[in-house]
Order: sequence, then C-alpha cells, then structure tokens
Amino acid sequence: MQTNLPQDLLDTVSGKRADEILRACVHCGFCNATCPTYQLLGDELDGPRGRIYLIKGMLETGTGHSTVQTHLDRCLTCRACEPSCPSGVAYGELLEIGRDTLARHRRRPLLERLTRVALVHVVSRPALFRILVRLGAWIRWALPERLRGLLPAAPAGIRERSPREVVDVKRRVVVLEGCVQRVATPASNAALRRLLQDNDIGVLEISGEQCCGGLALHLGQTERAHQSMRRNIAALVGAGDGGETILSSASGCGVTVKDYGRLLAEDPLWSRKARRVAERTLDVAEFVDREQLRLRRDARFTRVAWQAPCTLQHGQGISGTVEGLLERAGYQLLPVAEPDACCGSAGSYAALQPEISQALRERKLTALLALEPDVIATANVGCQMHLGAATDVPVLHWLELVTGRP
Repeated sequence: MQTNLPQDLLDTVSGKRADEILRACVHCGFCNATCPTYQLLGDELDGPRGRIYLIKGMLETGTGHSTVQTHLDRCLTCRACEPSCPSGVAYGELLEIGRDTLARHRRRPLLERLTRVALVHVVSRPALFRILVRLGAWIRWALPERLRGLLPAAPAGIRERSPREVVDVKRRVVVLEGCVQRVATPASNAALRRLLQDNDIGVLEISGEQCCGGLALHLGQTERAHQSMRRNIAALVGAGDGGETILSSASGCGVTVKDYGRLLAEDPLWSRKARRVAERTLDVAEFVDREQLRLRRDARFTRVAWQAPCTLQHGQGISGTVEGLLERAGYQLLPVAEPDACCGSAGSYAALQPEISQALRERKLTALLALEPDVIATANVGCQMHLGAATDVPVLHWLELVTGRP
C-alpha cells in the first residue's frame, strides 16, 4: 500500500511504525473472510481492510471524522484477521495507533465520554466494581436487559475462600487475580490456587496489583493505559522476584501483560522492567501443560463445549492446549462449529456496541449448544459473563473443571 504520511508524523515512533504496517498491506481482503463484524454487517468499512484505509486517511490528513470513529468503534479487537493475513499485517497494533490518534483529533459527545470514563475508572478498580455489582444485585430485576447481562449473576463480590496456603514448597509463582475476575468470577482464582496446591506449588503474594491497562488501551486512552501498566509493573517487579513465573488465568489480561515490552518500549524508565514482566508471564494453560500438573475431573460434567477466547487463540496464539488438558482430565470434548468465531464480549464492547455484541453471542451460543453439552468452558472472564448471561447451561472457566469440585 502506498502511503503519504506527513513528515512530522513519520519522525515519531508511532508514525514510523504505522507507515511500516500500512505499507505491508497488499489489499487482498483475506482478512475480511475472518472478521466477525464484516461477516455480520457486510460493509467494507466494517472489515479490517476498510478500517486500514480509514486509519491511513486519518493519519495522512491529520483529521478524524465521524465515519472513522463509527467503524473503529465497531472493531472487536479480536485480531482474527492477523492469522489469515499473508503479508503479516500487524492490524492490532495499527488499530491502537488509529484509536489513539482519533482520541486526540475528535471529541466525543458528553454521554459517550462519561460512559468511557466510568468503564475505565470503575471496572478497573475492584473495590469500586464490587460496590457497583452489589448494588446491581439488589436492583437487577429493574435493570434493562442490556445492563443485566453486564453484571455477574452471582451475589455481588462475594469472594470464594482460597485454599490453605502451602508453606513447605520449593517452588512459588505469582498469580494475577485480575481487576474484574477477582470480583465477577472469583471461583476461577480459587480453582487456580487449588490446582497449584494439589501440585505442591505455592503462590507468592503481592500487593498493589493494578489493572493490566488493556481496557483503557482498547478505548484509545493510551496514556492512561500506560499509567496502569507502570503501576502494575511496579507491583510485580521486586515483590514478584521470588516467583519463577507470573501466571494469568484471564486471557484478556494475559495478552496485554505479555505485550508490555512493546507497549512501553520507548519509555526509558520502564522499558527494561516491562520486558522483564512480559517475558516471565505465561497463560496458566501454558504452565499447566508444560509442567504436566495433576488434574482432577468434576464428576458433575462429562460433555464439554470449549469456547476459545479471541485473546487466547488470536492474541496469544495458544490453540489446542486447553482442549488437550480437558481431555487429559477425562472430559469428552464436543466438536463446535466455527471455533474461531468471536462471542461478542470483547472487554467493554458488550456495553458500547450491544446490538452487534448480542448478535455475535447468539451465533456463538448456537454453535456451542448444538450438541447439548453439560457445560461450556472458556478462559476469559468477559466471555464467561457474556455467554453465561444468555444460557442456562453452566459457563465456567476451564480451571474449575480440572480441579474437581471444591
């Protein structure tokens, strides 16, 4: 793709990188075939190729208009387009640059700004989010269906008691609890601790874990995202040195933490620490598979439909690992149509683009429920809440299925 970005933009790190990514695109359109919003809406501008052209025009002219905002907002950031691209276009990285540029060039209406501020400031703070969820539990019956689906169905913020800490252990790991997961689905963290305890691995406690920064990053609030990342790194570096590995059980958090090295590469004070944290971080499935940890099946379930979060299969490039672990634990994995398809959760997307999100969820659930599973397993809190709000079949983190019943 030919580009004509202004020289002052090319002189910046992000401008130079955007130019490199744009020039790698050969207009082939293979990306559209795997894009959920293009498949659903059939609009060229709602596919990766169209969005790339919109970002290119915005960077070349230095202006962002409503059309650019509409179609960038509709992108799920699922990154399903990246594996299908023969030229290796780093679409997710270009989208970050595009959203950051748009945020600086175009001011949103007041209600949109307030909604996005609330998402970042409340959801990313466990204490505030726990209060919100508790309030939501009391008035859940009176909330519109769209809002009911965004709140956990369980009593608000009740933490499942973690297992007794193993004291006499030779190995310890650091566990990321996640700002949403620790409130909305605390059973996931408790299951991970049980699994580690069953395998004589201790958990190194750290204080001050912050939001990974992914939420603000996807909303185009780049500097706020970097601030969250720096605070999180400060908590993990030093205090976490005694742990051999940093484990993430929420794939949406893990994909961001693993990318800290790139995201803070130009920060002279934090780049080295960011790389250090990123290099030590593993999705829990990678760790369990590598260490061949002992697994236990939950006797309540046999037939499992697996939903691979986009952040796991496309973002982290982990495919087949969880499926193998579930089979090793004794489950029957059911074939699911369109296994690469997004469920429509995508972090804050379900709140900001409810119509598209719900349409994608309906399509995903049709595929997951086709063979009548006992349970749906996933690896990300957003997917778990989004799918669980629309089906009576239990939707659980896969960790809950390989640690037996507590």
